[in-house]
Amino acid sequence: MIIHCSQKLASRLDNVSRDPLEETSPLGSWHGHLATFDRRQCLFLCHDETRFVLFLPGMRKEHFSELGNKWFRELFTATLAAFHCPDVQIRKAELALGPVRFDTATDRSVQGTLRVSILDLEIWMHGTNVMEFDPIATSCRLCHRPVTIRGKGLWPEKAMLEKVAAL
Repeated sequence: MIIHCSQKLASRLDNVSRDPLEETSPLGSWHGHLATFDRRQCLFLCHDETRFVLFLPGMRKEHFSELGNKWFRELFTATLAAFHCPDVQIRKAELALGPVRFDTATDRSVQGTLRVSILDLEIWMHGTNVMEFDPIATSCRLCHRPVTIRGKGLWPEKAMLEKVAAL
């Protein structure tokens, strides 16, 4: 699995390829961006094909070294479970991810979805500290809304569940 990193996120990670990597995971690749709310680093991850968005608030320096192997996987599987995905499919999805690699080859369309997600979170905050947001509930909320991809509408939650069921 590849996470295409924004420059801001890439500066916090080790072993980020400046050249585009080839995706080998049947689930596809993701984009990642780091945003700051209330002086806290918050990570947004968006699946390239389904626009399924994950949100991790309060990232610290030590968390970035475990991003692919711990933080991403735990939040992804927990969010799938919150959408009532069967345990067997969740395990298949976790295995299909494979090793996590990072590069800086980004796509403007996916970055646009990330930008809209960040703006939505700013609206939802309305005076609330970002650390009070539950990562799973916020990720579910970001995925349970319609999005457009190059003029085609879809629901990220439904698209990701279909992709996981097809494994």
